[in-house]
Parts: sequence; C-alpha cells; structure tokens
Amino acid sequence: MRSWRVPFYKIYWDEEDVNHVLEVIMQGSYWAIGPNVEKFETMLAEYIGKKYVAAFNSGTSALHAMLLAYGIKEGDEVIVPSFTFIATANSVLFVNAKPVFADIEEKTCGLDPEDVKERITGKTKAIMPIHYGGSACQIRELKEIAEDHKLLLLEDAAESLGAKVDGKRVGSFGDAAMFSFCGNKVITTGEGGMIATDQRDVYERLKLIRSHGRLETENYFTSAKVMDYVALGYNWRMCNIIAALGVSQLEKLGKVIAMRRRNAAYMSKSLSNLSKIEPPNPPEGFFHVYQMYTVRARDGEKTRDGLKGYLAEKGVMTKVYFSPVHLTGFYKEKFGFQGGELPMTEKISKQVLTLPMYASLTKDEMDHIVTGVRDFVENLG
Repeated sequence: MRSWRVPFYKIYWDEEDVNHVLEVIMQGSYWAIGPNVEKFETMLAEYIGKKYVAAFNSGTSALHAMLLAYGIKEGDEVIVPSFTFIATANSVLFVNAKPVFADIEEKTCGLDPEDVKERITGKTKAIMPIHYGGSACQIRELKEIAEDHKLLLLEDAAESLGAKVDGKRVGSFGDAAMFSFCGNKVITTGEGGMIATDQRDVYERLKLIRSHGRLETENYFTSAKVMDYVALGYNWRMCNIIAALGVSQLEKLGKVIAMRRRNAAYMSKSLSNLSKIEPPNPPEGFFHVYQMYTVRARDGEKTRDGLKGYLAEKGVMTKVYFSPVHLTGFYKEKFGFQGGELPMTEKISKQVLTLPMYASLTKDEMDHIVTGVRDFVENLG
C-alpha cells in the first residue's frame, strides 16, 4: 500500500467517539438492535427537518430501500445523473426499473433542470438528483418540475449533509432523501446510510424492508415474543455499535463543517489566480460543506491527467470524481451508449480533479498541495 504525504482524506474523530462505542461494547448486549439507532435517527430527522428517518447499513442499501418503499418497479423510469457514484444509477436497476440519464449544468455539477424536462416520458416516476461534493444542486428548480409533472423527487444527498440553499438544508426539499456515512464523508460511521421522509407509510415500509419484512414491536434479540413477517425484506439494519459512533459524529457536525470550509477558503484563495485551474465556486446563496474539494482543468483531460500525475509524484493523492456512469463498460453494454449522449457531463468529467480535503488538513499540507498545483501550471507555460 502506498504511503501518501497528503492522503485523499482523513477521518475526524475524538475520544467521545471512542467512549460512545466503548459504552455499547462494555454493556455486552444491544450490539445489533439498540437505542442508539433510534437516537441517531431522531437527531438526523431534527437536523434535516423531516418527520421520519430510517437507518441502514450503507447508503446503497438505503437507496435501494427508498425505491422499493415508493413502489418503483419494472416498466418505470427514474431520471438520474451520469455524473455520480454508480450506486445512484444501479439502485434503479436493483428494482428492475430503467435509469434515464440527464445531463448536468456547470454551476453545481448537478442535474440540468432544462435537460430533465426533455427526458420526462409517460413512464417517468421519479427524478433522483445528487448534491455533488458537498453543495446542493439546482434542487428548487427540480422540485418545481417534479411538482408540475406529479413526479417523486428523491434526493441522493450522500455527499452533502449540512449543505444549504438560502438557509434550507438539502434533504428537506424532496419526498425523501438519502444520506451516506461511508468513510470519506463529512461525518462517518465507516459504512451506513439514512433515508429521511415526511411520509409515515413510507417510513413503516422502510423499517420492514431493512429487517427481513419483520413486524417489530419490540427488540427482536431481547424479546421472546413471536413476530410476524408481513413483507419481503433484507438484512440492511444499522447496528447499535455503529449508531453510537454516528450519534457522536453528528454531535460535532457543525464543528467539522466549519473546519472544512476554513480549509477550502484557504485553498481557493491560493488557487484563485491560476488561469488553467478553476477552484470550486458555489453559486450565491449555496452553503458548501466541501465533502470534496474539486478543481477543474479548463484545458480538459490532458491537463487534468498531467496534474494528477504530477501531484502523485509529490505524494499528494487525488481522484477523478466522477467518470460518467453511462460510459462504464456495464452501462455501455446494457444500453448501447457510445459517448456524446451527455455533452456537458462528458466535458466536465474530463476536467474535474478532486484534491485532498478533510477537517484536520494542516496549513503545511495545504501549502504542499497548492505549491504542486502552481508549479505544474507554471511549467505548462
């Protein structure tokens, strides 16, 4: 395994995280189903401003469960971006529906509302945008489109817990929203996901789906009661140990976001005068939490890939987030994509490079990153 001078991310943790988890372990019980799961759900519901939240063992299983809970099925279409992690599109295939890719726009790298309108057919049941990298997409415009066409609006907010548009948090705009707590997120439980919704019937279905379809009125592992199975379900629960970590992490979310925003501001100021590199620049009124710090090489793929290689030589890890989903081998084979179908997605995907970003990023680390970027650009002439 390569040792990076500046890794792509570091998890922010403290003794409170250890103590929360240790407390559960030392109880010697409630390691699976337990009170921290409900506490974590309640805290997130209050933070987002939704009535109900259901916890899952991953963001991907949460997405899958959300589509099942809303009855998305074979013959249905769901409009999604191709500029995303592949789970967004895969989750639609999991329920035998069809992902319909719409293009993105440059301001937020989220779904382009105008292109979304062109993709709506009689089979469309939902629009599922992502909030890219810690900032909201044009979610207000997408909400209007969904309402006008009587479609579900399902937010994939995996990367943007805490982001806001004019003071309103992502995850509170749609019928439901998914949040991820995978290792590289702003706060993390290693793996984990949540679905937030205001609909009680959807919430009840989510609970059945995540736990074998079992109608649980008590803790299954500590109750002698015989419980009925009333639906087809999966083993997608979040365990109590992980939820204890989630509670502790969520308690310091504001602090972590402030640290990330401070670091991002320093990086952006240092990179602002480079003609060939564009630092992230959220629209006015958009509160960015910088789960990712993504720059764009204005000259395209050659410059981007050159910068990626140059930084690697300097010990700085970077990643391309994202390559288009529709141009992966699986989607090309399944749907016949050849390239050119989503011009803005394909253009931006050749420009983006995500630099290291984490709460504990030091000034020395940031200066090393910035110096590497500046030296590379200056050598281009």
